Amino acid sequence: MYGFANTVFGATRCRLLTQNMQALSHPLHPSFAFPLNCCMPSDTHSALSALLESLFPNSKVLDLHLLAGGASKEAWFLNLEQAGVLRELIVRRAGGGAMNLEQLSLEQEFRVLESVFAAGVLVPEPVLYVADSLGREAFVSARVRGEAVGRRVVSKPEFAVAREVLPLRMAEQLARIHAVDLGILGFLPRSDLSGAEHSILRLYAELDSVVEPHPTIELALHWLKTHLPPSHGKVLVHGDFRIGNLMISETDLVAVLDWEFAHIGDPAEDLAWTLIRAWRFGNDHLHLGGVANLEPYLAHYNLLTKQNITLETLHFWEVLGNVKWAVAALTQAKRHLDKLERSVELAVLGRLSAEMEFELLHLLQKEF
Repeated sequence: MYGFANTVFGATRCRLLTQNMQALSHPLHPSFAFPLNCCMPSDTHSALSALLESLFPNSKVLDLHLLAGGASKEAWFLNLEQAGVLRELIVRRAGGGAMNLEQLSLEQEFRVLESVFAAGVLVPEPVLYVADSLGREAFVSARVRGEAVGRRVVSKPEFAVAREVLPLRMAEQLARIHAVDLGILGFLPRSDLSGAEHSILRLYAELDSVVEPHPTIELALHWLKTHLPPSHGKVLVHGDFRIGNLMISETDLVAVLDWEFAHIGDPAEDLAWTLIRAWRFGNDHLHLGGVANLEPYLAHYNLLTKQNITLETLHFWEVLGNVKWAVAALTQAKRHLDKLERSVELAVLGRLSAEMEFELLHLLQKEF
């Protein structure tokens, strides 16, 4: 990563547009990270350095640079010397618009990160929330080392050992996330509807905001509405739990990253999100994120949580996940087309919706 080491840092990895196009990866996920200071006004860099030094007493910024990518957030690499000690950090700073109607603010994301860190979930240590970083909110977290680029994780020989343990380790982290006390998360919205019903209503609203016809997505939403699975209660849901949002070492899972879509919902939503074909990164025959078969992962999760989530239920949530990703791609492209944020990356995302629509037809072909 970064062009100088096989390392990914921080709560958000940053990426090259070319990898997004090749891997069809999530807009929140990177392939490489590299400095973009050539494109960043020097006064912003200087002002942010001064702000950080004021927030951390007896400190000096040794290295600060903006990393590539970021559909809705900036990520800044930060090396800070404080009282003679080197601190390796990431600054996550508000950027463009939101990916969906319920995306968390950075303050909310930081509070979720604090809660799950305290609960023993593997996450980068939260350090500091900043309400005003040159007119935008931000937070600082520790950097963590490893690999998060999905295509590398599913294919590189050096991650073979990690791939063997990932099904159980992913199930264990989800079980721990879903056990977090909701009482400490009172700032997250609640709904009287089931997780599935609430998600379907939100997706209808987001699709309507695109203001163009997408009959395959409408068909899938109708199928979802008429095939609601049993509810498995309400828990803290990560909202983007998948290969590509997990920091991986050569032997293990290191950290769960990117909490901006966390919400209260059905645990099956998290279990199924990593099954989506786009998150298998070319290893389509391995249903669990391109790294393994699904059944051991599901069985271990059910054992740990005393749940009885079935393959049929995961099929429902896999369909819903493809709808969610297709709609997200369309709404991001609309930001570009409406001139709210001119971006080649956002424009490219719009074409991904067609691939999700094709996958939806594949998933539903036996249903009609």
